[in-house]
Amino acid sequence: MRPPVTIMVAPTGTRRTRNDHLNLPITEQEIVAAIADAHAAGAQAAHVHVRDRNGRHVLDAERCRSLTRALRARCGEDLIVQITTEAVGRYCADEQRALIQAVHPQAASIALGELFAEPAEMTRNRDFLRWMQDAGIAVQWILYSAEEITRLSALIQDGIVPRGSPMLFVLGRYADNPDSRPDDLWPFLAVRSAHSAIRNAPFSLCAFGPGETACLTAGLLHGGNARIGFENSLWHPDGTVATSNAERVAYLVGITRRLGWHLASAAQARESLGVRPLA
Repeated sequence: MRPPVTIMVAPTGTRRTRNDHLNLPITEQEIVAAIADAHAAGAQAAHVHVRDRNGRHVLDAERCRSLTRALRARCGEDLIVQITTEAVGRYCADEQRALIQAVHPQAASIALGELFAEPAEMTRNRDFLRWMQDAGIAVQWILYSAEEITRLSALIQDGIVPRGSPMLFVLGRYADNPDSRPDDLWPFLAVRSAHSAIRNAPFSLCAFGPGETACLTAGLLHGGNARIGFENSLWHPDGTVATSNAERVAYLVGITRRLGWHLASAAQARESLGVRPLA
């Protein structure tokens, strides 16, 4: 029997606008409402982006702190709040590290290829990741290919990256008409099983387009968890557009229950994402 399922909602992302979906949450108030609805539908965690006044993705410490406070007030302490450090070609590793140090979040996602883009950053990244570990900030590694899993394993073996951090496998890429497929998962699983340093580390999936549901279900069948929401996909598997992030979460919760699995409790979700309880 597989472990309880952890579902993370990703309601906004960096690229989509209201031209893509009228209910895409952009403002703090909208993001809080969308996440609260998704939490009520069964999501135990939220992957959050903040936007500036023009709706542009920013790595802004005060906006992240404000959003986190608002989510705590609305959803309580059970919801895991994970901030993003996504660069979108605009931010460097210094700015990504500075955001986490300024916000001191409960959890953060980091794209391996972004933080480790420059070999000269190796020592600084090692010290930074040790600081994160000592500070009790959970990191989830965003991995876009099986080759990045191999690189993560090597960094762990070299003592640069601490062991045990959860991973997010990104199936497919951002494109005009993305449609991920369950077959995209197999290279990730094969490489993960080949490396002892990350073989037992928890993993989640996200995927694009109408194929999102099938991909996430495949990941659940192999013991993974799921990240779902408008950041990656707007569609149900039949190609219809969801009305909200909560509707997509509820759809996946329904699949989970039909398969006879249980949703993780707040404590179990924290364990699966390497998150410490709030002090």
